[in-house]
Amino acid sequence: MTGRIIKRLLLGRAMPSDKLGETLLPKKLALPIFASDALSSVAYAPDEIFITLGMAGGALALTHSWQIALAVVCVMGVVVASYRQNVRAYPSGGGDYEVATTNLGPKAGLTVASALLVDYTLTVAVSVSSGVQNAGAALHFIRGHEAIVAVAVVALLTAMNLRGVRESGALFSLPVYLFMLGILALGVVGFIRKMTGNLPMAESSKFDLVPQDNMDSLSSIALLFLLLRAFSSGCAALTGVEAISNGVPAFQKPKSRNAATTLLLMGAIAVVMLISIITLARWTGIQMVDPEHPNQLLQNGVPVGDGYEEDTVLGQLAHSVFHGFSPGIVYISIVAALILVLAANTAFNGFPVLASILAKDGFLPRQLHTRGDRLAYSNGILILAGAAIFLIVAYDAETTRLIQLYIVGVFVSFTLSQIGMIRHWNRHLLTEDDPAERRRMRRSRIINGVGAVMSGTVLVVVLLTKFMRGAGLAIAGMCVLFVIMLAISRHYKRVREELAIDDDLDESILPSRVHAVVLVSKIHKPTLRALSYARATRPSVLEAITVDVDTEETQALVAEWERREIPVTLKTLSSPYREITRPVVSYIKSIRRDSPRDVVMVYIPEYVLGRWYEQVLHNQSALRLKGRLLFTPGVMVASVPWQLRSSQGAEDKYDGPSVGSVRRGGG
Repeated sequence: MTGRIIKRLLLGRAMPSDKLGETLLPKKLALPIFASDALSSVAYAPDEIFITLGMAGGALALTHSWQIALAVVCVMGVVVASYRQNVRAYPSGGGDYEVATTNLGPKAGLTVASALLVDYTLTVAVSVSSGVQNAGAALHFIRGHEAIVAVAVVALLTAMNLRGVRESGALFSLPVYLFMLGILALGVVGFIRKMTGNLPMAESSKFDLVPQDNMDSLSSIALLFLLLRAFSSGCAALTGVEAISNGVPAFQKPKSRNAATTLLLMGAIAVVMLISIITLARWTGIQMVDPEHPNQLLQNGVPVGDGYEEDTVLGQLAHSVFHGFSPGIVYISIVAALILVLAANTAFNGFPVLASILAKDGFLPRQLHTRGDRLAYSNGILILAGAAIFLIVAYDAETTRLIQLYIVGVFVSFTLSQIGMIRHWNRHLLTEDDPAERRRMRRSRIINGVGAVMSGTVLVVVLLTKFMRGAGLAIAGMCVLFVIMLAISRHYKRVREELAIDDDLDESILPSRVHAVVLVSKIHKPTLRALSYARATRPSVLEAITVDVDTEETQALVAEWERREIPVTLKTLSSPYREITRPVVSYIKSIRRDSPRDVVMVYIPEYVLGRWYEQVLHNQSALRLKGRLLFTPGVMVASVPWQLRSSQGAEDKYDGPSVGSVRRGGG
């Protein structure tokens, strides 16, 4: 009862299936739920751009950061326009997976699914780690304990999402809107102060950012490679765009239109915020250094050393733009940390839905397809949380290390999805006669074609610039998932084939006889009940067997059997090595050998324990015996339970089986 009460306090009351419509999202909630990942990326994508460009010195960041930002914005616009076609054409929620599977084949779909599952997991790990690091700038007690705090945050997000999509969306919407408001205020105030000539320079502008070793003089090819690497890091701003296409079923009707509108709003807001931050960063002279090379920052020709705590781009901008107004600085720090943590909520909504679709198609365990009692995909949520916690602990919640694994997965799905959409429009154009509809399809095909070229180009850039820095591990993870899902699919296919009814054979032929066997360890109430049930079925042959592991006890049992005049033959099986399972299984098999067309029905008297600690006081012989008999053809096993007083009422306390497995009555 206690566990059930705690579960209800954490997750809320269970919801019937007919309440599913109440969990669907209006646009005002869908935007913060599905767009928080893409919107929050503007909090760390600029950091990665400036850190990468800063490898060659501070001047490169100031001269090329705006070009990188414009390139990212261009990709963002193309991808958003492309995905608006996706959500209209495929509103069922399969997203990139469904598009690739339908148009390019199951293996292409599995490739996309593997990439997305990895990317969702990394979204949680990167967003939470980055949020914790941002919070550490204001809450100094977090520093040195980032991994522990990040794990606690993931656990909290898991509990919130287990309560259901709509409730978690209502809870998370306010911080997301506050973040949008904060960045908008940052941009407006910063622009006004720049125009009036009183915008303070950033704290890091007073330092000299020198190039890393071997980067004093870059060749044209090396410079191009560095710019491409900065561009691939900045493309982190595009993560989360695909989440809306995977979450269309969660929208209120009309689902496709609402999803497309939300996607457009998300893209426009993300572009405005990214451009604002990059522009302000250039105006204030922000310089960022790779944490692995802190000696790049010099003050009067001397490295600043470990005593200098480098704030994020947003943190430095807040101190500059809101200089003299501390509430503004605190506000930006808080909402930035919140949005980064809550960005993981996008993955908590996308991963379980995709896993459910994959489970329905037979590529993941069936348990992932079903909803929990709060109408959320509970199993998928828990698996995502576990995988993200593993990454956070393995990488000690260091965003700079985790982000190297990032992005590659989402651009694999982007590219294959857009190629699939091109084939989708080609197929429909062959059968469409309406001129207006054909023009719309051709326009959509052009948009998806540009999206495919753009996404494929970015994917190549990411692989070239980040493969050895972590993207290779992400690719390896996708390959492992791909192989596992293929193996699961083969297993389900094999099971279906074995269970399929053969029309040429009559599977309903009755066995010649039923040979019933009751296992006896002692003469007590469970044994007498098992004998009564076995007799009530009127088998052709009925006998009781006991295993002789202690001669004196066996003799006493036989004498008691005869004294009570029990009308069932009792056989004693010899066991020189005091085993129980092997003699019983051997005897049952001998019955099958002598009469292959007979069915052997084995009745096992058991009693049910109500308390977990009682289990250690009883043996596991019944469980082992049933496990062996289940693998014997032609043998049926029936447990005849006897509920002890400690188990009374247990069926009302637990949704599943009562605490304590059934045990053999022999003690």
